[in-house]
Amino acid sequence: MSSPAARDCWFLTGPTAAGKTQVGLELAQRIGAEIVSLDSMTLYSGMDIGTAKPTALDQTRVPHHLLDLVAPTEDFSLAEYLDAAHEKILDIKSRGKEVLFVGGTALYLKSLLRGVYQGPPPDWEFRQAIEAELAIVGQSELHKRLQVIDPLLAAKLHPNDKRRIIRALEVFRVTGEPLSHRQTHFDEGRPASECKVFVLSWQREELHHRIDARVDAMFAAGLVEEVRGLLSSYGSLSRTAAQAVGYREVTEHLVLAASQPNSLGTCVDLVKARTRQFARRQETWFRSLPECSFVPQTAGTRPAEVASNILHLLERPPATS
Repeated sequence: MSSPAARDCWFLTGPTAAGKTQVGLELAQRIGAEIVSLDSMTLYSGMDIGTAKPTALDQTRVPHHLLDLVAPTEDFSLAEYLDAAHEKILDIKSRGKEVLFVGGTALYLKSLLRGVYQGPPPDWEFRQAIEAELAIVGQSELHKRLQVIDPLLAAKLHPNDKRRIIRALEVFRVTGEPLSHRQTHFDEGRPASECKVFVLSWQREELHHRIDARVDAMFAAGLVEEVRGLLSSYGSLSRTAAQAVGYREVTEHLVLAASQPNSLGTCVDLVKARTRQFARRQETWFRSLPECSFVPQTAGTRPAEVASNILHLLERPPATS
């Protein structure tokens, strides 16, 4: 599932609200690149405000790819993303352009850099059964079960990492083999000096301010109306699309609005809290990847300056021990 071509691409990533879109535009223009989305939610059409999708004006400045690929009623797997990304890499490079991935989906980043063991397709009935069991036995019991069948992976995963624990149990159920055994080939990364992977990094308090401001701006721009329109057109979102922070909370608000007219304020606060939690998970992912070079950010620094700083990083000789 890996492509040597992907290892030579440029990557600009970071937690949500880090400023990736505008820095990406500046960097792409400097290196002669087209931008490929590294985001698992901007590939859904109609989900624009809540995903902070690049605007039409952004897309006229630099060509963008892998946006609006599917309707929000469709599931979209990691394997499908990798196939589409590899196709775009070859297409862009055939025109003599550089490829710059911009976005914050760390699993996509790791998979492009190293490849990934896909395993069997999701078993939604099994997952629903596990979710129902969780309500009775609790999260810690699920982690104990993983310790029995895959102690190596259990030692790496936090007991509260429900999604990945369920996936590990699912793979073992279908294949009879621990997931960690299948993933060994993809565990090793390259040093940052051999890669062009740049993470926009903020102090925690400043990032939280940026997240709160972004969420307020999304609601002011019409996030509630966007979700209402999607539900009116499609009835419901797919399993993967519904994972987008903001959309599930607004959906719940719309259900409650008739009986709880003041629920919008609670909804906004919940989106902010869950977005901060999501950003922390992203940061944990990035810190685990040795391929990443971190680019510290401060308030008031313009995107053009950040792009220049990234290019200067490449000019520095590698550190010696």
